[in-house]
Amino acid sequence: MFNRASLLFLALAWILGLSGCATSKHQTVYVTTPFNNSVSAYRVNNHTGSFSQILGSPYLTGTAPSAIVVHPSGKFAYVSNAGDNTISLYKIGGTSWLTEVLPRTNTGRQPSALAMDSAGTVLFSVNNFTNTVSSFTINASTGGLTQASGSPFQTSGFGPLHAAVSPSGKFLFVANSGSASISGFSFDSSGNLTPTPNSPIAVGNGPNWVAFDPAGKFLYVPNIQDGTFSGFTVDASTGALSAMNGSPFGVTTSSTIIPLSSVVVEPSGKYVYVTANNSSNNVYGFTIDQTTGVPTAAITNSPFAAGNLAAFIVSDATGKLLFVGSQGTSGTTGSITTFSIAPASGQLTVLSTTNTGSTPTSISVVK
Repeated sequence: MFNRASLLFLALAWILGLSGCATSKHQTVYVTTPFNNSVSAYRVNNHTGSFSQILGSPYLTGTAPSAIVVHPSGKFAYVSNAGDNTISLYKIGGTSWLTEVLPRTNTGRQPSALAMDSAGTVLFSVNNFTNTVSSFTINASTGGLTQASGSPFQTSGFGPLHAAVSPSGKFLFVANSGSASISGFSFDSSGNLTPTPNSPIAVGNGPNWVAFDPAGKFLYVPNIQDGTFSGFTVDASTGALSAMNGSPFGVTTSSTIIPLSSVVVEPSGKYVYVTANNSSNNVYGFTIDQTTGVPTAAITNSPFAAGNLAAFIVSDATGKLLFVGSQGTSGTTGSITTFSIAPASGQLTVLSTTNTGSTPTSISVVK
């Protein structure tokens, strides 16, 4: 079983299938909570940021769910269960309710994150204990998973926690928390992985998250033990990473180490936000140089206050909202803070805070 600290820093997090519509009044949010072995579903008001729980929620999962992703079709959701080494498949009903389809699919030991390509053809499970990635093709009609012939694939790193697929759908990058590195892979429609040039590449200590800008030109990685985040440019043809000038970047001029837990670039690509797993002002925002990807000036009034022990951050596809998941002070508490983003300045304003009842580890947002 995961140690508690590692599990709480997870989240898909990875957060694929994220979508929104400027004219829609609501979005649906799914949140995994491992300490009660469930996933909760909420309707989110796009204007007020308020959450309302969907009838029938929460839904049972396997043991210690670590991450959730939703298929681009909106028909299926997948949950990795870190405690029993499986993936749960759910059909999504017309009112966003979930129905699990058994049996569950086996993964490597302690799946910590899921990642899916934007076409919804391949699903990847990052397996923390075995230092591997399990790769599956997805049946578009049933949502069923078939493991790729060469799966599982070694990460060439230790303690992988999180992963992200590039917006182009060509590359997968994995954060190896135990070896201070990022592993990169190219993949085909069958889910077979091939290491990218210079993979794995060194980052700071305790890399905890991976996030692209919307164009897939830049990659950012928070290093939780160093209080920094690394930035790379991505070769569009090969997936090779090149460190940005000045990387890794700090969020403060103080010598105090800030435990950075996750990062997101909002959909316009102008701003990057980094969360800290601490108890005070813990969302740091920066403008991004559009040519180099380097975070330049801090956003006015940054850092912004979210809940206690911020663990993950996700943007909706409209570019208007950010969701920050916080661990709270024990396994029985946790919350999601909804922020609005000022397009001209990147400043954040709290719209609502929702108590999730148990510590959240990931969130996935759909129309």
